[in-house]
Amino acid sequence: MKPALFAIATLIAAGTSLPAQAAQPVTGRWATVDGKAIVQIAPCGKHMCGRIERIVKPTPGRPQTDIKNPDPALRSKPLVGLALLSGFVDAGDIWKGTIYDPESGKSYTSKVARNGDGTLKVQGCIAFFCKTQTWTPLR
Repeated sequence: MKPALFAIATLIAAGTSLPAQAAQPVTGRWATVDGKAIVQIAPCGKHMCGRIERIVKPTPGRPQTDIKNPDPALRSKPLVGLALLSGFVDAGDIWKGTIYDPESGKSYTSKVARNGDGTLKVQGCIAFFCKTQTWTPLR
């Protein structure tokens, strides 16, 4: 019986001493859902951030500024250059941070991860309810 307990204890100890798996890199240029915009994800200090690099398909009749921002002083800020993803940190197999939605002017907790096909799974969440988008890599 003692050899079996020793074997189990050894397996448990080995499992708890394994290093955490790092999230796959998400840096680069990404086309958002429906190809509306191009977002550049890059390090910003100790975190990862994503900024709008270009608006590809503008919404007809909508100004190209952050008109829904809750801060009136920021509503004239151009959408190009706007930070959509901020404060992202490696959380094992995903990246966690905050995503800003310029369509609503709201920020949400977010998770980002690479899919097996090279696309990017982007989630914005309120409590347990999440909305997921798939972004496509650009060269």
